[in-house]
Amino acid sequence: MTHFITKASFAALIALASIPFATPNASASEWGRPPVHVQHRPMHACSPVQAVQKARWSGLRSARVTNVTPRRVVVSGRDHRGWDQMVFANVRSCPVIRR
Repeated sequence: MTHFITKASFAALIALASIPFATPNASASEWGRPPVHVQHRPMHACSPVQAVQKARWSGLRSARVTNVTPRRVVVSGRDHRGWDQMVFANVRSCPVIRR
């Protein structure tokens, strides 16, 4: 009877000791991938940098992004009349919604 208890406890010890070694193997494929950033934007959206460049090209000086939503990107700055805003659609190529 003592041999059975000894073998059973040894098997349980080996089973418990092997659990931490099994989890890194399951996530080993994650090692080669680059880290995923929270600010990742899909390629089909309007980037804030592209919106500011288009606003500057349209004559808005000191242009900066003031608001980004899933539907639009708002850029504020100055033109020859004073403070102004340009609103771009948050899709590829940043079309102007409102000047």
